[in-house]
Amino acid sequence: MAINVNTVYKTVLLILNKEERGYVTPDEFNKISAQVQLEIFGNYHNDLNQQLRVPQSDTDYADRVASVDEHLSIFKTEGPATYVPTAGTIPAHFSLPTTDIYGNTVDLFTLGTVSYKEQVELQRLQRMEFYNIQKSPLTKSTETYPTYLFENDRLYVKPDTVTSQINVNFLRKPLDPRWGYYIGNVGQLIYDSTVYGANLINTGVNTLTSSISSSTVNYNATVSAGVTQISTSGSGTGLTVTITTSGVDGSANVTDVDVTSAGTGYSPGDTVTFSGASFGGGVGGNLVITLTAANFNANSTYGSTQIELDVSEQTDVILKTLFYFGVVVKDPQIIQVAASQVQRDEINEKS
Repeated sequence: MAINVNTVYKTVLLILNKEERGYVTPDEFNKISAQVQLEIFGNYHNDLNQQLRVPQSDTDYADRVASVDEHLSIFKTEGPATYVPTAGTIPAHFSLPTTDIYGNTVDLFTLGTVSYKEQVELQRLQRMEFYNIQKSPLTKSTETYPTYLFENDRLYVKPDTVTSQINVNFLRKPLDPRWGYYIGNVGQLIYDSTVYGANLINTGVNTLTSSISSSTVNYNATVSAGVTQISTSGSGTGLTVTITTSGVDGSANVTDVDVTSAGTGYSPGDTVTFSGASFGGGVGGNLVITLTAANFNANSTYGSTQIELDVSEQTDVILKTLFYFGVVVKDPQIIQVAASQVQRDEINEKS
C-alpha cells in the first residue's frame, strides 16, 4: 500500500513548525519527496544483494529477501520492445518499452528478463562475446537460443531474423509524488486528493467558473448537480459539473461551475456546452465553457500523486525529507538529527 502524501507533508510541517524551523512550500516538498523516494527505491537493489548473502529466516514476516522483493513488486512490469530497422550507421535494434502491458506510460529503471515470443529467454552478452559467438556455426545465436546486447538504451538482438515479439520485463521508475491543492476562501491551501493526471480537468469548487464564454442571464436561482454536456468541439466525454445560479428567478446569473467528474479526452481550446434546460429551473439559454490550459492538472496545483513506496517506509521518508529540508535552509541541527536517525534505522534493518 502506498504512503499517503498528505500524511507525510502534514507531519513534516508539524515537526518544522513545532521546532520553529520554517515552512516548506508544496513545490519544495514535491521536489524533495521525489528525491527521497528515488533514493530509497534505488537502495532496494543494494538491500536485496546484501540480504541474499546472509542466512534468512523462513518465519512469516521475518524473511528479509521476501520483504525487499515485496517492496519492489509494485514496480515490476513488462512491455513490448519496438523493432527499428537499420538507419544510416545505426544497426537494426529494438527500442525499450515506453508503455507497459496495462497501457500506462512508464520510465524504465532497471532491465530484467528479455524474452522472445514469451517463451524463450534471451541471453544477455557483452559486446565482445556478442559478436564473437556469431563466428562459429556451433555457437552462433538462433531463434531457439537468441542473444542480445544492451547499449545506449537499445537492444541489439541476434539472430537478425528476430524482428518482432520481443518482450521486456523491467522495474519502472516510481511516479514523482505530488501534494496537490487549491486555494480556500481565506487563502489557505486545501489538499486535493483527486488522482493527478496531466490531461485531466481540475476537479473541485469554481474550477470552470472563470472559463464561461457564453451564458444567458435569465435563469431561475438554483443549484443543479450532475449536469452533463450536450456537445463539445473536441472528443472529450464524461465531464460532470454542478452549476449554481443566483439572483432573482428569471434573471439569475451563473455564478459557479464546479467540476464533480473530470471525464477524459479534453484539451485546452475545447468548447463544452451544457443545456440550459438541465439547470436554472429549465429557464434560459445554454452555457458554453471554453477550456484553457489552466483548467488542467498539468498547468495548475490540482491533483495529487501518492508516494509509491510501501507504507513501512513512511518513517524513513519523513526523516529523509527533514534531512533534505535541513540542507535547503542550512540548518545543521535538522541535518544532524535526521541523518543520525536514518543511519540507526538502516543499521538495524541490515544487521
